[in-house]
Amino acid sequence: MRDTPSRLDSLDAFRGFTIAAMVLVNNPGDWGNLYSQLEHAKWHGWTFTDTIFPFFLFIGGVSMALSLGRLAALGADKPQLLLKLARRACLIFLIGFLLNWIPRFDFDTVRIPGVLQRIALCTLLAAPIVVYCGWRMQLAIIALLLALYSALMLWYPVPGIGAGVLEPGQDFGAYIDRMLLDGHMWVQSKTWDPEGLVSTLPALCSQLFGVLAGRFLLSNLNRTEQIVWMLLAGLLCLWLGVILDAILMPINKSLWTPSYCLLMTGWALILFCAFFWLLDANPYRAVREAAARWAHPFKIYGMNALFIFALSGLLAKMLGFIKLTGADGSQVSLGRMLYAPLRDLPIGAVNSSLLHALLFNACMFAVAWVMWRRKWFVKV
Repeated sequence: MRDTPSRLDSLDAFRGFTIAAMVLVNNPGDWGNLYSQLEHAKWHGWTFTDTIFPFFLFIGGVSMALSLGRLAALGADKPQLLLKLARRACLIFLIGFLLNWIPRFDFDTVRIPGVLQRIALCTLLAAPIVVYCGWRMQLAIIALLLALYSALMLWYPVPGIGAGVLEPGQDFGAYIDRMLLDGHMWVQSKTWDPEGLVSTLPALCSQLFGVLAGRFLLSNLNRTEQIVWMLLAGLLCLWLGVILDAILMPINKSLWTPSYCLLMTGWALILFCAFFWLLDANPYRAVREAAARWAHPFKIYGMNALFIFALSGLLAKMLGFIKLTGADGSQVSLGRMLYAPLRDLPIGAVNSSLLHALLFNACMFAVAWVMWRRKWFVKV
């Protein structure tokens, strides 16, 4: 097994790219004026925005494999590893829950699922698989989970609706969420949640695909061979995703269908290979140093990704919640007031909205840069 470091420059840069993309798409000036690639697909299909969440899970899987591989090689106690990961998962879940709870502070209606909550659940479920299972068993578990999910979604008869209906709020996953999480789901739908319980099964597969990639990085193959094989695996996943889109279930982020899981894994592998070749595996020192310079801002972002994720979400909520009195005496949110000068620029509504997102991103990067300069790294 290769002595691969648990922290790769390429992985930090990929993580930073993903967090920057997340901040960009989550903070437009006007949700009614967006470039199509900067919003989620309405239902079936996908956009650039739909790649971000599975990239997080893939990156988390790679990190788990590298860190656990190093600890296992040092003879770490496996139950203690699981306990450590369980504590980490619980803390991530709590952070996500608190972000949903703020600023209403109402336990009766607070949304329980969420992005961080799903990451926590995937981490918790993946931990014993990573610690105790070899790569063949992990691959078998992925296949089993995707098959189980497909069977439930296509064949279980939802009361009053029937089997295999994949419309919003009518699928098997939405049925389970209504039974277990009624009143605590996504406020914009209320009858289903994009981070619901059942679709966490294929989301776990996205993380396990990252685990397999991380395990492969620990193999004795040289890095050029690793990149070639990972690129081929990425292309295979893209192909399988397109095939499953046609014959099984459509590509759908909210349902996290198997076709979506495989397609996004393919893109994650290809993009990670690009970062890996440029920053860690490139034999040409001049190219590697040049790549390190342009990727450095992404690395800064990636080294405090969870903190920036939480801070950006909290700040966005506060901008909408804090109300000020406008010139005409009406109440207007702080966010609307700050956006007003940008909205009036002669660049078009869509570009004004994008400019707001870019400036918000710049503010978050400034925070990340100060933390990096002071060597403040928030870990859970």
